[in-house]
Amino acid sequence: MSSLLLWLHIAFAIFTIGPVTAATMAAPRVIRNKNVPALQTIQRMTRVYSLGSIGVFVFGLALGAVLGNGVLGRWYMTASMTLFIVAAVMLVIIDRDLRTAVRVLGSEDTADDAKVQNGRIAAISGLLSVIWLVILFLMLVPGPTG
Repeated sequence: MSSLLLWLHIAFAIFTIGPVTAATMAAPRVIRNKNVPALQTIQRMTRVYSLGSIGVFVFGLALGAVLGNGVLGRWYMTASMTLFIVAAVMLVIIDRDLRTAVRVLGSEDTADDAKVQNGRIAAISGLLSVIWLVILFLMLVPGPTG
């Protein structure tokens, strides 16, 4: 059972975290180019992959519960879970800003070009990438006996 949960945890990490990171990192360029259809696609991708990334957390928790031995109480697991929750909140903020940018760029008003959303998305997506790398480090370095 633990092998299946580990496989699902890793598969969800690969197939959701990577794409959501790529989509959020591409959004600022698309906003600068004022490409509304591409921005709508990025916003949809961000939402779908963000929801899918919950699987990483769920299968990680299930794996920790199956392994027992206080694995979920170890410092690196607590830090990883906390960082994941912070990352999830950041994805909600990015999704909100993407929706706002789509609305602003799709309107007839040319005065607002979504510069505020562009800057915030760029900053948060960069920080989000660092958080994913820290979580990866915390999962690999301490090892199973950490």
